[in-house]
Amino acid sequence: MNIAVVMGGYSDESVISLRSGQLILNNLNKDKYQIFEVHILNEGWFVIINGEKFDINKADFSFNYNGKHIKFDVAVNTIHGTPGEDGHMQAYWELLELPYTGCSFYQSALTFSKRDTLSVLGKFDIPKANSVYLTKGQEINGEKIASALGFPFFVKPNQSGSSLGVSMVKDLSDFDKALEFAFAEDNDILIESQLKGTEISVGVMKLNGVTRVLGTTEIISENDFFDYEAKYLGKSNEITPARLSANVEKTVYETAAKIYEALGMQGFSRIDFIVMNDVPHFIEINTNPGLSPQSIFPQQAAYANLNFSDLLENEIKLALERKPIWKK
Repeated sequence: MNIAVVMGGYSDESVISLRSGQLILNNLNKDKYQIFEVHILNEGWFVIINGEKFDINKADFSFNYNGKHIKFDVAVNTIHGTPGEDGHMQAYWELLELPYTGCSFYQSALTFSKRDTLSVLGKFDIPKANSVYLTKGQEINGEKIASALGFPFFVKPNQSGSSLGVSMVKDLSDFDKALEFAFAEDNDILIESQLKGTEISVGVMKLNGVTRVLGTTEIISENDFFDYEAKYLGKSNEITPARLSANVEKTVYETAAKIYEALGMQGFSRIDFIVMNDVPHFIEINTNPGLSPQSIFPQQAAYANLNFSDLLENEIKLALERKPIWKK
C-alpha cells in the first residue's frame, strides 16, 4: 500500500508536526508499505522524495513521479493545528473516500474548540475549571471577570494548540497584554480560573477495538505553567508514571477513558488534567498529540510496553475499516 505520512499545517505548530512526522516515518514498516513524506504548508502541498518537492494534486490528493501517477491508500495524519486537527483535512479525505488515521472530521472540529468540548463534557459530569467565553470586539469587563474567577486566571485562544497564545494573569495590569496575545491566535477566547494541583497528561487510544489508557505523565514546569517553552524547549520535568496514589490513578484512568468515549474518539489522543484534592479536572484533549522525541505520548507507549510500530499498524487497520459517513 502507498502510505502518505501527512505533516505540517498552517499554524505555528507546523514545526512540531514536522518532527512528529519523522518519528512516524522511522517507525512504519518499510518492507510492508511504500511510504511517502507529505508536507501540507502555507507555501504548498508537496511530496518530499530525496529532498525534492513534487506537487500534490488537490483534486484527488495524488502526485506524479517518474512518469507515474501515484495515489495513496491511507493518509497517516500528524498535522498539528489547522487544517489537520480541526477537521478540514479529514472532511476533504472523506469526500475523496481516502482512509485516514485518527478521529473523524466531526470529532476533530468539536475537540479543536475548547468551548464546545467543555460544553459536551458538561453533560457527563466531568470536573473542570470555571470559565468565561469571549469574542473579539465584545465589551470586556476585567474587574467583573476577576471577581468571578479570582487571581490568577488563564486567558486562552479557543482554537489553538501547544499552549500558543496562553497567558497567566496575576493582576489586571497583565490582562490587556494577555487578551492581545490570545486574540492574535483566534477571534474567540476562553478565560479560566486556575486549578491548583498536580498537572498530568494521559495518553489514550483505541487498541484492538478497546479504549486503552497508556499511562500518566506528571508535568513539572519551570515556568508559571506548561507553556510552549516548557513543552518544547526543555523548561519542564516530566515523570512517567505520574506520582499518584493507586486510588487517584484509577480515577484518572476511568475519567480519561470516559472522556475519550463520550467524545466518540478514535486514534491517538492526549488528555490533560489538573488533579486537585484527588479529583482529576479536565483541561483539554489533543487529537493529534506531539510525537517528537520530546513528546509525552511516545513516552507513555514505551511505559505501557507497546511497540510504536505496532501502534501505527493498529491505526492503519482502523483507518481501512472506517467507512465514509454516507456509506454507513
